[in-house]
Amino acid sequence: MIKRIIKISLIIFLFFILVIFYLSFFGIKTNKFNSQIIDNVSKVNKKVKLSLIDVNYLLNPYNFTINIKTNNPKILLEGRSLEIQEIQTNIALNSLINDEFLIDDLLITTKAIKLKDIIASVRLFQNNPKLFVLDTIVKDGIVTANINLNFDEKGNIKENYKIIGSVEKAKLNILNQFKLQNLNFNFNISENIYSLKKIDMMFNNIKITSPLVDIKKDKNLFFVNGHLLNNKKDFDIEELKLFLGSLSNNIDVQKIRFSSKNNFSFNISESLKFSNLKVESIIDLNQLIINQKNLKLKSYFPSFMDEIKLEEHEIVINYNKNKFNIRGKGNIILQDKSDNLSYQVKRDNGNFLFDVKIKIKNNSLLIDFLDYEKKEGLSALISVKGNFYKNNQLRFDLINFKEKNNEILIKGLDLSKNFKIIDIENFDIGYKNNKKILNKLRLKKNNSNFIIEGESFDASRMINNIMNSDDENSSIFKSLNSKIKIRIKKTYIDKVNYINNLNGYINFNNNKINDLKLQSTFPNQKKINLSIKKNNKSETITKLTSAYPKPLVKRYDFIKGFEEGYLNFYSSKKGGVSNSVLVIDNFKVKEVPIFAKLLSLASLQGIADLLTGEGIRFTDFEMKFSNQKNFTKIEEMYAIGPVVSILMEGYIEKKKIISLRGTLVPATTINRSIASIPLLGKILVGDKTGEGVFGVSFKIKGPPKNLKTSVNPIKTLTPRFITRTLEKIKKN
Repeated sequence: MIKRIIKISLIIFLFFILVIFYLSFFGIKTNKFNSQIIDNVSKVNKKVKLSLIDVNYLLNPYNFTINIKTNNPKILLEGRSLEIQEIQTNIALNSLINDEFLIDDLLITTKAIKLKDIIASVRLFQNNPKLFVLDTIVKDGIVTANINLNFDEKGNIKENYKIIGSVEKAKLNILNQFKLQNLNFNFNISENIYSLKKIDMMFNNIKITSPLVDIKKDKNLFFVNGHLLNNKKDFDIEELKLFLGSLSNNIDVQKIRFSSKNNFSFNISESLKFSNLKVESIIDLNQLIINQKNLKLKSYFPSFMDEIKLEEHEIVINYNKNKFNIRGKGNIILQDKSDNLSYQVKRDNGNFLFDVKIKIKNNSLLIDFLDYEKKEGLSALISVKGNFYKNNQLRFDLINFKEKNNEILIKGLDLSKNFKIIDIENFDIGYKNNKKILNKLRLKKNNSNFIIEGESFDASRMINNIMNSDDENSSIFKSLNSKIKIRIKKTYIDKVNYINNLNGYINFNNNKINDLKLQSTFPNQKKINLSIKKNNKSETITKLTSAYPKPLVKRYDFIKGFEEGYLNFYSSKKGGVSNSVLVIDNFKVKEVPIFAKLLSLASLQGIADLLTGEGIRFTDFEMKFSNQKNFTKIEEMYAIGPVVSILMEGYIEKKKIISLRGTLVPATTINRSIASIPLLGKILVGDKTGEGVFGVSFKIKGPPKNLKTSVNPIKTLTPRFITRTLEKIKKN
């Protein structure tokens, strides 16, 4: 009996072991508990409905739990159907026996599910503004994932969840500015840690890849850091406008080709506020072509074709909050040959600090206002350091050009937004210009005033610019209110002529000369003096005297062979109108083309030959004229000499038309006439009918390069001519 009991017990035990073994390794399939599972899922969230067919139950004898597994179920979420490959969960054996079916954990393996459906399902469990924004941003995409969830007694998801999966062909649109297309990546999500790997996408039509992006959550902040790569390609400027911002409005990019490696990090709050952005980029710039007609570089580079080309540049960019630092170097092509460029640009609180160096060897360089040219093949270095402030003011701490023994140095140059000089601390030059004249000059600031001193300076280009300028407000300064003291040992007024020991001062008031006094001597010890003074009637009085006027008159191409003489110039200017008198005494000229033509037309060939030979002497020359902008009115120009005299008036409209008329009389006629003053009737009509001609009247009119000249014989001198002649003779 006992043996039978033992035998039966062993059989039952063995059967029990076999059942446990079978349930543990093979399990059973049944739909008996489907309603309980569905009800428990509904308890988690009433909006979630589960569709089950057959469920496999597998016993875990170690902890007396049942592993429940179902294949190809469907999760129904308010009209959306999520295709699931497999769902697994574990429940306590006693809860199943006691009909207390509770889900502690859930393992979901999905098929390919639409990304928007996933977001919608998550919003059912935890709806917040971030998920709403994400649902708005996401336009398309497919997700496959393994989801491991744990639930508390109330059915809420615990924070120790784990989600592993991938996203394919996603499309995102952020504020219609950032467009992500064909986004693919793998993800691994656990409590407070989000890891994205093998990312590739089209970001605003730019191909970008990333090996890793990590996101960590601490309290209410997400800390994001990662790496972005883009392969070398040609970009359209429209693709880069988002990154360049307003800078793209000022830069006309024709072509750009580059690749980059980027490390970035930033913080983002739960309310989607970004902070602490840091970016480090290494850019391999293969080519950048910029159209820059507005820079007017052709005046410095004669062969400039309105394009700046940067090639083979290595650029490192560091960005941290509102500060960034750009360092780069490579080749620059401004004409048709390549030179070297290196640069560093920093941004701090809206201000830009820059340090640029250009090594120029293969290109020529022309600095026209200094009359200097660097030839091809000569090495030169241009260094520029400064600041560009957020109020559009530009400061150059240093501008330095160096080529062998030639050097130009500027320090502390402040420019306004329209490139007018606000201030300058130091200007130092030492170079030979194109005329082989040494320019060694220094300008230094002394409080609010300046001192200009030096060994030698070629002022001919400056004099030409002043004489040819049509704009009274063409000052390079914004508002100059300073006194400039001048001490220069040798000052060239043209290629040959110079003056010694130029000294004096210039007082400026709001860019205009208020008081000027300069004096110097020529090598022949003859003096030249210039003064400008504003009187109490708001008139600007200019006086120029020179005991050696030849170099001054020589500047006018239509007068050749000017010798001797004494020059005295006086001008009064008010309200843009100047009235002037120019007097030159005791001089002679060899050639005045228009004058020679007049003499020839008047059949005074002997005097014309004298003019082009030894020259004609004049005892007096006086011209009264007025200027207003480009219009000069010659009220009277009178010249008298032993051979011929002339009286003339008219006007000149600069670069448009010249209109002159007057009287020309041989000196023999004048002498005879003056000697006969008591018999005024004989002077005017002569002793006999048809006796001699006193002189000629003439007209000169036409464009400057196409003047028409006509003459008419006259028998009677005008009283005005006689009066002016008598005045001059009496004066002499």
